[in-house]
Amino acid sequence: MDKTFQGLVQTKILIVDDMPDNLRVLSGVLAERGYSVHKALNGELALKTCEKAIPDLILLDILMPGLDGYEVCQRLKADETTRNIPVIFLSALNDPFDKVKAFSCGGADYITKPFQAEEVLARIAHQLTIQQQQRLLAEQNADLQKLNAELRRSNTELEQFASVAAHDLRVPLTVMIASARLLAAYSESSLDTRAKSCLERIIAAGARMNRLIDDLLSYSRVGTRTPEFEPADCLTVLTEALANLQEEIAASGASITCSELPTVLANKAQLVQLFQNLISNAIKFRRPEIPPVIKISAEALNLSEWTIGVHDSGIGIEPQNFERIFLIFERLHSQREYPGTGIGLAICKKIVEQHGGRIWVESQPGVCTTFYFTLRSQ
Repeated sequence: MDKTFQGLVQTKILIVDDMPDNLRVLSGVLAERGYSVHKALNGELALKTCEKAIPDLILLDILMPGLDGYEVCQRLKADETTRNIPVIFLSALNDPFDKVKAFSCGGADYITKPFQAEEVLARIAHQLTIQQQQRLLAEQNADLQKLNAELRRSNTELEQFASVAAHDLRVPLTVMIASARLLAAYSESSLDTRAKSCLERIIAAGARMNRLIDDLLSYSRVGTRTPEFEPADCLTVLTEALANLQEEIAASGASITCSELPTVLANKAQLVQLFQNLISNAIKFRRPEIPPVIKISAEALNLSEWTIGVHDSGIGIEPQNFERIFLIFERLHSQREYPGTGIGLAICKKIVEQHGGRIWVESQPGVCTTFYFTLRSQ
């Protein structure tokens, strides 16, 4: 029943013309096509008619006593309730100046008298289609804004939850690790080898859990809020990342060099984390007994984008795993071989994509690996 009723709702068209014969002819043509026709003999009556019932479209003459068509259109476009009504000018004026003035007043189309009925009907149908599409687009935009607001709220709640959960997990974990260390220190002489091994495993597992909490918290924060982008010197960013990794670099004997690096548009804190994760990854997956050799390169793709590369001399990655390594918790090696949480590269991917770039890997198993990512120029 509802669909039938909606199908019977007629499109309302207002014809404004000071010539009764024109009103009669046009209203007859439109009524035959199923339109609901309203008529006005001058501009004042047209505006009053719109106040009572807003039409879906207006056919408007220009040369009328009192208010002419230009002024009627200007008033309609100045009113919030009528500005979106498509206005088709229908006039005997054929000078280009008159047509330009009609469009500058807000007219959607212009038909020159004497008119052909089929042309008028075609132009009306065209404008009604545009109006319907605009209405649908406005509805979709409103729905999208609502979804965006819900997403922002959900992201805020997720970040708050992650922060609280991380705190609630970290407190008992800290107590557990501290207790295990105290027990190992105070009872060292009375514990046998098996007991000492158990305590060492407890402490190591606690440290891994702490790292996992930190990585999960970092992962949840990337993308839940829009970062502020500003010019960031990649050399300064790299220097900070290397300072954070100084213990790993010293322990591995890694050699790290870089070419001339650009200034890009980025969030500096996230960029430090990106460099840090990729360099730490290069240090971790090194070949046994061979100090890693790492180089940072940069190449301008065009005037608005740079490609940054992190090259290493490590164990490499098989081609079938190129996409898999960027998934959260995906690991290609056992925890004993290469400790980690399986989140670092997933964080890198989120950071790069939030900056509007892309990240990918090229590798030769057993020889080297290069991670590339793109960033916008400042």
